[in-house]
Amino acid sequence: MPEGLDAEEPARIADAVKALKLRYAVITSVTRDDLEDGGSRIFSETVRAIRAVSLGCKVEVLIPDFQGSEASLLTVLDSNPDVLDHNLETVPSLYPTVRPQADYLRSLEVLARSEKFGSITKTGLMLGLGETKEEVLKVMRDLRIIGCSILTIGQYLQPSRKHLPVERYYHPGEFALFRDQALALGFRHVMAGPLARSSYHAAEHGI
Repeated sequence: MPEGLDAEEPARIADAVKALKLRYAVITSVTRDDLEDGGSRIFSETVRAIRAVSLGCKVEVLIPDFQGSEASLLTVLDSNPDVLDHNLETVPSLYPTVRPQADYLRSLEVLARSEKFGSITKTGLMLGLGETKEEVLKVMRDLRIIGCSILTIGQYLQPSRKHLPVERYYHPGEFALFRDQALALGFRHVMAGPLARSSYHAAEHGI
């Protein structure tokens, strides 16, 4: 069973951000579906704690879907993070295999609600799990319809033999093409490449 929340964690994180003189911090966590609020309160408290001691630091939160809870999402958004990040990870057809406990439309709704709140939203995709290029483009179009403005696209790598195998390795030139297509659709910032991950060069968003 997961341990209870550490009420001192926001303050410790804020102290670390201050000590390291960070200008951009990305806050994330393991999914806490064992908690009624999904861990949203601790996200909110952490953002506020950082702001209290590091006025010049931008804060991005990488959150779970909170099982679709609008109240939990608003708890995080009320702390006014500079960027709200929630990763789609893959295309809808692969959700039953890649993200069996998640739902594509629910994840889109997290980003859509955040956009309506006025937040800068961000998401990420991992390629190489069996998706088609047209499916990737369809996801990009879905994201632009709801207003998502920052996108990362990276290569899936199999962490262990217990994880899903890599179905395809993409050439760097293919990532460059995806980046160009995403920018043409209107994304504000796109980071695409074999090693790109959700927090990769996060401070370069230009916010």
